[in-house]
Amino acid sequence: MAAHPCNLDRRPAMRVCLFIEGSYPYITGGVSAWVHDLIQNLEDIEFSLFTISPAAGQPLRYQLPDNVIEHTDIVLSEKPARVKKTVKKRSLFSRIQAFHGVSEQGGVPDITALLSLMPEGYDISRDATAKAKGWEIIEHRNRRSNPFYAFSDYFWAWKSSHELMFRVLAASPPRADVYHAVSTGFAGLAALAAKIRLGKPFFLTEHGLYHKEREMEIRKANFVRGYQRDMWIRLYNAISRHCYRHADMVTTLFERNREYQLSLGADPSVTLVTPNGIDVERFSSIVREQKPGFHVGLVGRVVPIKDIKTFIAAAKILADARDDITVHCIGPTDEDPAYYEECKALVKSLRIEDRFVFTGRQNVLEYYAFLDILALTSVREAQPLVLLEAFAAGVPCVSTRVGNVPEMLEHDEQLLCAPKDAEDLAMKILRLYDNPGIRQKLIRKNSALVKEKHDKADLHKTYRRIYAALAEGTPWRE
Repeated sequence: MAAHPCNLDRRPAMRVCLFIEGSYPYITGGVSAWVHDLIQNLEDIEFSLFTISPAAGQPLRYQLPDNVIEHTDIVLSEKPARVKKTVKKRSLFSRIQAFHGVSEQGGVPDITALLSLMPEGYDISRDATAKAKGWEIIEHRNRRSNPFYAFSDYFWAWKSSHELMFRVLAASPPRADVYHAVSTGFAGLAALAAKIRLGKPFFLTEHGLYHKEREMEIRKANFVRGYQRDMWIRLYNAISRHCYRHADMVTTLFERNREYQLSLGADPSVTLVTPNGIDVERFSSIVREQKPGFHVGLVGRVVPIKDIKTFIAAAKILADARDDITVHCIGPTDEDPAYYEECKALVKSLRIEDRFVFTGRQNVLEYYAFLDILALTSVREAQPLVLLEAFAAGVPCVSTRVGNVPEMLEHDEQLLCAPKDAEDLAMKILRLYDNPGIRQKLIRKNSALVKEKHDKADLHKTYRRIYAALAEGTPWRE
């Protein structure tokens, strides 16, 4: 765990601690851009960062704004230093046993009573296996979940899943007036623990649905199977339920996600849809400059979740169908070097090196100025900023049917395709290629939509008001 003081002398009226897992400031992308933008535009509020990382020593991808006054990084691969704490272990393990008992019967256990017995700095990992009561709980869970396999298999699966959770719960977050988690999962759990231990409000914002995203990853992973898979899925689902039930305010990007949150226990009176916003003026002021030929672009990281391989396969179809189409993959290539190499090899094997360009990290404004169509091939998204940017810049869009994208494209099936369907994606692009009149109608419609609903100035006003209401202990009013 590393804590980095920045500008500790300054003491404005409010301090917010952001809890972030596997994202800002180490990884670029939509959520990171959203966090960075929020901090920059609420410059009169002090922010502390509580980040959760898979490994130590990651380089920063963002220059932290001046109003970030502290940064604590929890590295999940490192065991926390042992800290002597006074812990009522008999009461704690009795509470844990009762907690699991309620869960097994389909009830909602009281996590506040449990976490109040686990002070900051106390890592339960060792006691969970060294104490007879802890071992008894593990054996009981094995008999219920894994009666036909070796106990050792269950134990190591339990250990790998639970020690990450224990590591996060043992950490001490920076002191703040509001604890704001940008997902459920380990970040949400840490913020919930801060609320219970320190008596400060817990604010939860979700872009995608964390437990759903993790479940998709787990089910696709070949090395996680059977009861191990089920254990991880139940763990993430349970963490999300506790976060929803105990958050003092919950926001998400669109109504369908809000309905999921409500179904898992969020209080309707503290839930709010806050759509993504962009600097509309910045993107709408781009001067369009037509370049020779026809240009299709994808703006995003070269990583599996963006499914660049489907984009490449669609590019092959486009190149065969029209002589003047050039395809641009615009975004960083260094996040997953192995995947990037696979994508380059695919481009070469399809013999479209002269028609497909990996640009690397670029100023996207320069590309929005001449792109004729923006494509999105992601297998998972929430409410992608790149579509809003393209709307404002005057670039028509086609996309896979993921997250809030269908609603953003008004459920127009002529612009939507199933994930991994390269042929249908290419056909949708070719239809727009052949119909400039349709492209112009889309440009006008999208421009009006983004100006009306997605100006980030409105978003920042909403978050400022939420922070103020939570810090003052007053009910939220729209």
